[in-house]
Amino acid sequence: MDKRLLHTPEGVRDIYDKECSDKLAVQEKIHRLFHLSGYHDIQTPSFEFFDIFNKERGSVASKNMYKFFDREGNTLVLRPDMTPAIARAASKFYMDEIMPLRFCYAGNTFINHSELQGKLKEITQLGVELIGDVSVYADAEVIALTVRGLLEAGVKEFQVSIGHMDYFKGIVDDLGLDPDVESELLRLIEGKNYFGMEELLAPLSIADAHKEALLKLPGLFGQDDALKKASELTENKKSLAAVERLRTLMCLLEEEGLKSYVSFDLGMVSMYHYYTGIVFRAYTYGTGDAVAAGGRYDHLLAQFGKNAAAVGFGLNLDQLLIAMRRQKLEIEGQNREVHVVFAPSAPGARQAAGKFAAHLRAQGICVQVNPQDDSHSAEDYLRYAKQAGADGLYFFGPAAADGVVEVADLGAETWEKVKMEEVIL
Repeated sequence: MDKRLLHTPEGVRDIYDKECSDKLAVQEKIHRLFHLSGYHDIQTPSFEFFDIFNKERGSVASKNMYKFFDREGNTLVLRPDMTPAIARAASKFYMDEIMPLRFCYAGNTFINHSELQGKLKEITQLGVELIGDVSVYADAEVIALTVRGLLEAGVKEFQVSIGHMDYFKGIVDDLGLDPDVESELLRLIEGKNYFGMEELLAPLSIADAHKEALLKLPGLFGQDDALKKASELTENKKSLAAVERLRTLMCLLEEEGLKSYVSFDLGMVSMYHYYTGIVFRAYTYGTGDAVAAGGRYDHLLAQFGKNAAAVGFGLNLDQLLIAMRRQKLEIEGQNREVHVVFAPSAPGARQAAGKFAAHLRAQGICVQVNPQDDSHSAEDYLRYAKQAGADGLYFFGPAAADGVVEVADLGAETWEKVKMEEVIL
């Protein structure tokens, strides 16, 4: 057999055993939080027409998508981004709905990153989209859900940095920059590349005050002080309105008791061009990448025919779990597991084992039942139970007819005979 078949392509990986159960446990806890907040599940296909994510939509760059063709010759892509797909579905099924829509999702996205970036090309994303509410209260709700989702997962030390696209756009609107220059400037600001910005702006015929405002963007982070500095750097109405909205947003989050988890970064912009208002990212220790990101996209649904504002976020579950492992955080909420072995030839052993397993399962305990295999020793079953992280190992053998079960001490690797009624109690 070709041993290469045992391996996965670059950028994807197998997840199994405890790591997989940890991932599902965290996913379930956060997903339940979304449900408790009034969000309803939505699923979109793993692949869509290319045009759903094309340049005009402002999504992932074409070169970073996995493309293929259907039988009719249409270009399809594995979805690189959940938001445009949900915007399409919401526009299709809720075109005439005038009340707010709240959707939550869990699904995988696929981005063909450069091999040099070392990033996963397939990730699991959890998130919400609040459609049809243009207010700052919707912004606050989504950011509060981001904070509470991370807390629910068990992360205690993190920060959600919030920016506003209109602050940057207001300044550059006054300058009339060439679209290519503006795009390059956006990229440099995104990377906090001060020297690159300085080199790009130096030959341009723009006022020194505007250059100064742009060059100071990467340093405008913090809380109230950052907003004060931002309002002093420009007189542009769009930019100042963005600052005021951020002030109101912070007041709302402070009322929720969440101020300590959030800060501002006026130099935060996004290469996803559909964002029109707030943008934010959540960071924690143990990973250099954001574990969650989102923002407001008030014009995206209009591209699918539904004129509705929207705001949402996505949480990178794989990145979050990397951070949690490096922080040595215990993942709570997993079901207990017990192993049961019975001797097929012993009278009544299989029936007693089945009755015991049903009793435990009724209490929400996971039970794995195996017939005894003569090729496996008692030590093999002990090792197997410990490797699986089981809480107990029970053997139903010849003594089962007398109401006796053998119980393993997984730590000491010893066995003790116990009356059946004691075990069931």
